[in-house]
Order: sequence, then structure tokens, then C-alpha cells
Amino acid sequence: MTLAEAVARAGETADERELADLRREVADELEAAARSADYQERAVAYRAIGQLHFNQKTELLRRGLEDQSPACRGSALISLEFLSRDHPGLVNANRPLLHTLVNADPNIAVRRLAVLCLKNGSPSADTITLLGHLVSESDEPALRDGAEAVQQALKKKSAAR
Repeated sequence: MTLAEAVARAGETADERELADLRREVADELEAAARSADYQERAVAYRAIGQLHFNQKTELLRRGLEDQSPACRGSALISLEFLSRDHPGLVNANRPLLHTLVNADPNIAVRRLAVLCLKNGSPSADTITLLGHLVSESDEPALRDGAEAVQQALKKKSAAR
């Protein structure tokens, strides 16, 4: 079974046992694709980590967040956002890198995805401040709106504590 086929099957099932079987079948292929010279293969691998609920491959996601290709960084961010819905520690562990992506990534889509990931983490003061800065300083309406929504969500989380 190819990685693409496994991802397609993962989208059709909610059965944890079947997902575990799929992960076992494609683990080696996923590792190889994440190390490929072809950015498209790497992007598919990083995206598959989230789609297959591959919590054991979060170190590969970190590599994806640092990839030279915006497509790879975006795919890794999508998987990180998905996996961190149930495990906010993933965002907390990658917070400095996410802050760098939000602040300085040359690709606006990557910046927006990094902002989106931050909503699943703990409401840290430095993240709330960074998002506030984006709200007041960004020339990109979509980035500004996303930052404002995530900032408000994190403030609510903080107040609820």
C-alpha cells in the first residue's frame, strides 16, 4: 500500500485499530518520503502524519516546520494543528519555532497556519503579546484577522484558568 492510499483509507475510517494497521504498513514509506529530495513527497509525508494520527512521528513534524519549502512547512503545520487539538503539548513544545514562523516566514500562508496552530497551545503571555502585535501592525488582513481570533481564544482560556 502506498502512502497516498493509506491516507485515503484513513480519511474513510474512524476505527483506531484500522488506523494503527495503516500506520504500521506505511511507517517506513513515510520516513523515506519525509527524507526525499522532492519537496512534494516531503509535503505529502508531513501531511500524512496528521491524517494518520501518527503521534509517534512528531519529531518529523519539527523537521517539516524547518523545511526550506513553504509547501512542506504548511503541510507540517496542518498536521501539527490537527494533532495538537488533543495534545496541546505539541504546540507548547514547538512554541519558539511557531513564533519564528509567525513573525518571519516569507510565505503569508505559512504565517497564517502558524497562527492557527497557536490556538491549541497553552495561553502563554508571550504568544498573546505576539498576536496582539500582529493585530495592530500587520498589513495582511487575513493574517491580522486570524491573529485577532486566536488572541481572543487564548485570552478566554487564560481567564478560565
